[in-house]
Amino acid sequence: MNVFMTLDDLSSKGKIVLLRVDLNVPMQNGQVSDMTRITRVLPTIRELTAKGGKVVLLSHFGRPEGKDTSLSLEPVGKAVEHALGKTVVFVNDCIGDAPASAIAKMKEGDVLLLENTRFYAEEEKNDKAFSAKIAALGNVYVNDAFSTAHRAHATTHGIAGILPAYAGRLMEAELKALSNALDHPARPVIAIVGGAKISTKLNLLNNLVKKIDTLVLGGGMANTFLHALGTPMGKSLCERDMATQALEIIETAHVGNCKIILPVDGVVAKELKTGTDVETVGIDSIPQDAMMLDIGKGSVAVITDELCKAKTLLWNGPLGAFETPPFDNGTTALAKIAAELTAQGKLVSIAGGGDTVSALANACVDKKMTYVSTAGGAFLEWLEGKDLPGVMALMDSALDS
Repeated sequence: MNVFMTLDDLSSKGKIVLLRVDLNVPMQNGQVSDMTRITRVLPTIRELTAKGGKVVLLSHFGRPEGKDTSLSLEPVGKAVEHALGKTVVFVNDCIGDAPASAIAKMKEGDVLLLENTRFYAEEEKNDKAFSAKIAALGNVYVNDAFSTAHRAHATTHGIAGILPAYAGRLMEAELKALSNALDHPARPVIAIVGGAKISTKLNLLNNLVKKIDTLVLGGGMANTFLHALGTPMGKSLCERDMATQALEIIETAHVGNCKIILPVDGVVAKELKTGTDVETVGIDSIPQDAMMLDIGKGSVAVITDELCKAKTLLWNGPLGAFETPPFDNGTTALAKIAAELTAQGKLVSIAGGGDTVSALANACVDKKMTYVSTAGGAFLEWLEGKDLPGVMALMDSALDS
């Protein structure tokens, strides 16, 4: 991984710090329903303010078409203020006279939140003039939003080409954890990849099988691989038109000496709902009128054996329909085993993706893994081996400094 500047390289005292964070948080009845993204950026905010910086928070919120007041960041700002334990002044614009006037009144250690940057179409277009207008408000730029680093937008990429740019503590931690897991891992490396479709993860799978030692497949995507190998899947979720691509991934894995683990048994039912009749059958015995909705105990045992051999784990996607008990049992059992191996110092466990985070939380182990990334698209694109614009901008800034 190339070098980028961090808060260790920044003397923030007296400086106006434009801090890009990800405050695109879930809301219910006007209240933030999940504080994870907010709590994770607090260390960077506190460090900058403690050192005398004037911190100006930048974030998008939702996908507004113009200035949609229902997607204002003002209520999110109140949640940030409560979590931070100090005043966060909200400004109802992100360019122009309003933020300039509010920033002029800031004292060292103050925090200010600007309005949703996506109220301007120029944000997502990475418009140079718009980037310059925001950059003109500050002295330095800090990006602490790895979850938006896969987007080349004005506040994730453009500003970094204008102001000295630094990685915040969350960005730094994400990049360190991910680099150690895939670029310089302790081997053997095992990846658990689940979810509904392989069509959305073709690049990820093709990249992983060239870099890891064992690939465990679950969920609907495992059904597609099983179908490609000739296993009747009944009414299970399955992309039958992706059989050729599945076989190509198997061949790429074989060439790269990557072992692929598929379910050996499954929990089947005729409908996806809690309380329905279920049974566990061998993978070759799925009834024509039933769906495989989770892996069985035999599959859990096989995967556990592989986990015990591994030194590094990458996890993206659940292994069954975990939102509907009892089809969360397989994912939960393996999550607890991974957490136990992590606690024993035998495994470095890195997980990411929205459903993955929810599944680990459902198993009560989300805080017991080595690192759980709250990034969705950025985490997936990193696993695909893609360069992330927000990260590249930080590296370019370091080279120019």
